[in-house]
Amino acid sequence: MAGSRLDVTACLRERFQALTTALKESSQPPLEASLHFCQEFCQVLVEHASRWKTDEDPLPLLEVYTVAILCFAKAASCLSSECENVPLLLEKLSLSCAELLLLLPQHVPGALWEEFQSSMKLAHGLLQESGSTQLCLLSVLAQQDGVWANTTLSSILSNQIPQTEQVHEFLELEGPTLLNMRIKHLIKVDSINKAAVLAKMCSEYPGYEGKGNFKQTYLLCICMTKSQEQLMEEV
Repeated sequence: MAGSRLDVTACLRERFQALTTALKESSQPPLEASLHFCQEFCQVLVEHASRWKTDEDPLPLLEVYTVAILCFAKAASCLSSECENVPLLLEKLSLSCAELLLLLPQHVPGALWEEFQSSMKLAHGLLQESGSTQLCLLSVLAQQDGVWANTTLSSILSNQIPQTEQVHEFLELEGPTLLNMRIKHLIKVDSINKAAVLAKMCSEYPGYEGKGNFKQTYLLCICMTKSQEQLMEEV
């Protein structure tokens, strides 16, 4: 099984490399060539990703996303800045990969996580050269030892709230988009109390004022776990 996965990953890299080569050698106008590249890239990605189901075997999918994002980043300098599909596709890739990461078991195999870390660091650096920030979210995750491994996050979810300065530093690093995704995932897996604690932390952070609807999410969690009297006290 591991061997077949390696074969699939190698095949995926080759196909993406062929697309990049075709892009560089294309006689089409830059915008048309970029549109064609994005379309072909999506087709290859969907074809390979459909081999596995997220809820049954997510680790091969992480490999697919890791290879895809790095290959796209390497091709980015050849893509037209007028092509609106480029930032849209990058944003979709980043969010889809982040959603997958949140579903993964607590301990991703070391080699796979290290590959993800090094690939995201390289990809983020390449994209930053062209002014793109779509991989910031994945770059934040890649700096950690695991998706849920951050010590401040672990303390918050255990309701052992660290010093305010430490909490604020963590919230600033993560950003509202990633934290919203974490909270939604916790609600989805019925960890409502953990979601409530994290949403409350976010709602009280001055830097997130007007961002992320954290207060509403916190009250929603309270509605799901507490009596009407307790809810009125919170309100």
